[in-house]
Amino acid sequence: MGHIREYYERILKLQETEWEFIASHFDRRVFAKNETITRQGETEKYLSFVETGIVRFYIPDDENELTFNFCFDKEFTCAYNSFLTQTPSEYELQALTETLVWQISYDDLQKVYAETKAGNYLGRFVSEKLFLQKSKRELSLLKHTAKERYLNLFNEQPDILKFIPLKYVASYIGITPQALSRIRRQIV
Repeated sequence: MGHIREYYERILKLQETEWEFIASHFDRRVFAKNETITRQGETEKYLSFVETGIVRFYIPDDENELTFNFCFDKEFTCAYNSFLTQTPSEYELQALTETLVWQISYDDLQKVYAETKAGNYLGRFVSEKLFLQKSKRELSLLKHTAKERYLNLFNEQPDILKFIPLKYVASYIGITPQALSRIRRQIV
């Protein structure tokens, strides 16, 4: 759990009593490689902090899955819109590697928000960060070509190119694997 505290303390220094209260609401869980973390149609019950591993966000489809996000070590993740509204998720989360997470339930997170100033502040900070990432991605899909989006990954999210299979990278930037192969040949 030390990684969660480190993450929080980059934002706000925690009093020991606040940290103990917050930490007492997290549970450790390990997901095997390729295991589904959240299924489409299920309500997201947990906010997870990824200690180690990689999580893929995607819309399952028999012919063409649509990958739209990834989460790496030392980040919070969940099917966030399902978590916030407590309604069924429209997409799935999958562990691409063995993934160790610390989870807090929706109800326990509400307690942390209500009973600690630090928890409330940190929750807002994480929510704002997720919103800014989502907005940046949406604008990129609207403003940039597929080649520009691919090249931006080198600078902004190099872990995606290092650890993610190319078929998922192609889906993430909104093109087919064949189109990604053409772009990669042009760059070399």
